[in-house]
Amino acid sequence: MPRLAAASLAGTAIEFYDFFVYGTAAALVLGPLFFPTFSPLAGTLAAFATFGVGFVARPLGSVLFGHLGDRRGRRPVLVISLLLTGVATVAVGCVPTYESIGAAAPVLLLVLRFVQGVGLGGEWGGAVLLTAEHAPPERRALWASFPQVGPAIGFLLANGVMLVLSATLTDAQFASWGWRIPFWGAGLLAVAGLALRASLAESPDFLEVREHARVPLVEVARHHWRLVLLTAGALAVGYAVFYAVTTWSLSYGVERLGVSRTVMLACIMGAVVVKGALTPVAALLGDRYGRRPMCLVGCSAVALWMFPMVALLATGEPLLMFLGFLVALLAFVVMFSVVAAYLPELYEPRVRCTGAAVGYNLAGVLGGALTPLVATAAARGEGTPWGVAAYLTAVAVLSLGCFALLPETLPAREEAVVPATG
Repeated sequence: MPRLAAASLAGTAIEFYDFFVYGTAAALVLGPLFFPTFSPLAGTLAAFATFGVGFVARPLGSVLFGHLGDRRGRRPVLVISLLLTGVATVAVGCVPTYESIGAAAPVLLLVLRFVQGVGLGGEWGGAVLLTAEHAPPERRALWASFPQVGPAIGFLLANGVMLVLSATLTDAQFASWGWRIPFWGAGLLAVAGLALRASLAESPDFLEVREHARVPLVEVARHHWRLVLLTAGALAVGYAVFYAVTTWSLSYGVERLGVSRTVMLACIMGAVVVKGALTPVAALLGDRYGRRPMCLVGCSAVALWMFPMVALLATGEPLLMFLGFLVALLAFVVMFSVVAAYLPELYEPRVRCTGAAVGYNLAGVLGGALTPLVATAAARGEGTPWGVAAYLTAVAVLSLGCFALLPETLPAREEAVVPATG
């Protein structure tokens, strides 16, 4: 289990590095470089729109790779998705700007971001299921939480590189070529990830299923559509909070509050470090007290904290901003530390890769793709952007209702888990 968890964590870290480095670049430089004819606000919105395309592509990736995972096994998904995302990310770093090739530049950016999203849509299902299906039932949330630490590490890698470049290069150098370096680095990370995953064993649950669904998506749509919609609605709040903190607030702090890139990145990264470190701890609580109670508590905390978080952000004071981000991400981790165990337990093994991945990635469209766009538009006026807080609170209330309708799946201590088919 430690070797398997480490390989899954490393792979998700690499793939989310690829995904997050684009989000940071969208917040800092892509607007002026690829949409120079727009106003600063419109350019940022356009850059966030290309960022959102990755989320729109993720459900497609979950369908394609979910089919592969349910028909051929979880292991091939890990290799192909990592390779696809890595190639697309390196290619983003090579795209000429609008000044060089005109309108073709943002089009190429859009296409590559879409490919990134397809790859990441397959990654989560493969990595989480391979770990969760190997894990003993009484510690499934703990072991399955390690791939969930991967996004935090990927974020820290992506923003750490951006932070170093931002601190050591002039604005002109960063805009000219410095922003491309993190994208090129994705190639080396992808090679390392492929080496780690080459020797992983196939999931025992997949090997034990005698009859695999012929078209898993059709079976999920016929028999599990309600469960997919509920999980998508429930998890939307996690995406909304995470990308409000890590993407929108970065853009808002730099462009509207006049806080330096270095300070904003440091505040956000500090909160993400704590979030990543506490993920396994929260998962242990999920193994003891259940998946659903943890999700309900975390979601309620998000709903109560969004207005204070936005108020603290609007001060522009580093310590207060850090506090706002930290509490928001702690509420997030209470929910998402158990999600990697919760979703697989909700679906039967023969359609688990498709069902869990589609629900998870549809939530990304609802929460991740829309949040930077809606938040940027809602923060146009002067003063504290209360509209952003209201939007995030509304998403939290929606997710809370969906969590309330989902069943508990915590395995009995003396029994193996019996997945729900709801």
